[in-house]
Amino acid sequence: MAEESFLTDDFLGQLISVGEVDILIGLPTHNDAKTIGSIVETIQTGILTFFPRERAAIINADGGSRDGTPELVVNAAIGDARRSSKLYALRTLPSISTQYASSPANGTALRTILAAAELLRAKACAVISPKSSQITTEGLAALLRPVYAETFDLVLPTYRRHRFDGILLTNLLYPMTRALYGLKIREPYALEFAFSGRLGSQFLVQNPWHEEAARAGSEIQFTLAAIAGGNRIGQSFQGTKEHVERHSADLVPAMRQTVGALFSSLEPNFGLWHGKAGSQLIPTTGAEQEFTLEPLRINRKRLREMFTTGVAELESVFQSILSASTLAELQRIAGLDEVRFRYPAELWVKTVYEFAAAYHKSVISRDHIIQALAPLFRGRAFTFLMENRNGSADDVENNVEGLCLEFERMKPYLIEIWNGRE
Repeated sequence: MAEESFLTDDFLGQLISVGEVDILIGLPTHNDAKTIGSIVETIQTGILTFFPRERAAIINADGGSRDGTPELVVNAAIGDARRSSKLYALRTLPSISTQYASSPANGTALRTILAAAELLRAKACAVISPKSSQITTEGLAALLRPVYAETFDLVLPTYRRHRFDGILLTNLLYPMTRALYGLKIREPYALEFAFSGRLGSQFLVQNPWHEEAARAGSEIQFTLAAIAGGNRIGQSFQGTKEHVERHSADLVPAMRQTVGALFSSLEPNFGLWHGKAGSQLIPTTGAEQEFTLEPLRINRKRLREMFTTGVAELESVFQSILSASTLAELQRIAGLDEVRFRYPAELWVKTVYEFAAAYHKSVISRDHIIQALAPLFRGRAFTFLMENRNGSADDVENNVEGLCLEFERMKPYLIEIWNGRE
């Protein structure tokens, strides 16, 4: 049974009035009034079209919006979706909103949605980001159907992305997760996904919600928990992922939520990942991955400068984390000009694995370890941009695949240094 103490009495009362449902859609929001209306209408139309007889509800977990987002969710009448889609069904689709805090927290939002799903005994659930402009009724159905049919416990998205969108994903999260756990999961950190009520209840009980790492990286922790539990995982192509312009200051928080969560999972799951070799495809509906090539302005010079500055200023920190040979090589490439600069795949993988082992041993503050990786990632991002600036979509995919194979090939090195030998 879910721990109910963190849910408000009003929210519990509304859930009780809804009763049990077959399908639950969770919407974690914070000041999303500009997009939430169209997202809710897409969800309503998708339910009417593809699940006309199933009992469904929308649960909005809001992080203190001040722009009327919760009111827009609650007041979105299913009749509007009927009229716009010319569909009709003798049914209601309750929309409930609860404010879990005065500021957004992804982990708390997900926990709220999971608790609601358990209390309503939902069979299939989906979490949809209010910023998912690409979500369609067909995409929603493609996420939910395999779960509702009891074929899968977790369905993650795949996308058509710009070749330079999600470099942290393509250069660290995807290849390292793949090398560790042996599954080619393209989006281990997903903001929209579907899951079974059974998996949701397991994660609700097992995840240490009071720990910062568990709250901050709940999405990737959810994926890793599904892997560790032997649950069946699939993927569903969701179309084009809109590129979101990110500021340099966003990198460290993003790495805390993703890389920090990935690193923190290695200790409890050591028995699962240390003996795995190679990787295998997982069932996927539609494309596994697509890249687009339209022009995109990125300040490459700034990336290299931040790498060079970081290597110089954090030398004493890196001496605690990295082997002498790795640090010496990083210092060497930091002295190269833009034309000759290259952070090769083998050195990058060695760097990441040494950081993971240092995180495990807590050689310094774990948060400082994640922060120290940020400037080095910028150097790798610069190399990825330069290697692929004139390449085709196939070239980009081959580059990513080559990096994945390097992570797999060097996995024994991680195990060696994990146990204290270099």
